Amino acid sequence: MSDKTTQKSALVVSAHSADFVWRAGGAIALHGERGYQMHIVCLSFGERGESAKLWRKGEMTEEKVKAVRREEATAAAEILGATIEFFDLGDYPLRCDKETLFRLADVYRRVQPHFVLTHSLQDPYNYDHPQATHLAQEARIIAQAEGYRPGEKIVGAPPVYCFEPHQPEQCNWKPDVLLDITAVWQKKYRAIQCMQGQEHLWEYYTRVALQRGVQAQRNIGITADKKITHGEDYQSIFPRVTEDLS
Repeated sequence: MSDKTTQKSALVVSAHSADFVWRAGGAIALHGERGYQMHIVCLSFGERGESAKLWRKGEMTEEKVKAVRREEATAAAEILGATIEFFDLGDYPLRCDKETLFRLADVYRRVQPHFVLTHSLQDPYNYDHPQATHLAQEARIIAQAEGYRPGEKIVGAPPVYCFEPHQPEQCNWKPDVLLDITAVWQKKYRAIQCMQGQEHLWEYYTRVALQRGVQAQRNIGITADKKITHGEDYQSIFPRVTEDLS
């Protein structure tokens, strides 16, 4: 791993405290093992809409649910090799004001990410998800602006990758990146198991990873020496600048 002055970093903006695990846990673990400083911002705990199992226990309050969700997400981030912070903006609905936008812009300035992971641009089943995407993109623009907190180091132009939504067929989802996470799948699955409040999704996201692995293998050639069993897919927002199309 390189020293602090040259170490690469990445930022993950997650609407709820479990989203980063299901959808980007492999990318987080993979790049963490490569020496990236991976930092996660959870905008909310998912305390209303994504914590049904906890509410069914009875005698629950939002603060109790938040505490459980914080504990789960923190444990998952530790397994994946990432740092994490929580904005606690509320859930169903997730809303943000100008101060929240500046708060996230400050995280961009602090982290100086080489790439950003966040939600899909569309999701008719969960309005909190595209809300998080728009916040992540606008904060990125502010963090690039010389006139915002003059004298601070600005952010460059980190690529932004949207991670797969829960029901991609309904979200105009067309990924252009297939990421091989075979080497870190077991680590991702341990992180998935931290999300005790949403145990019903463990098998679902295992199937997704296997399906994306099959697709990734097909796209490099089924006879290739490299064998991919698990994958994640992403959709880039900005074009890639390159001198080599191979």
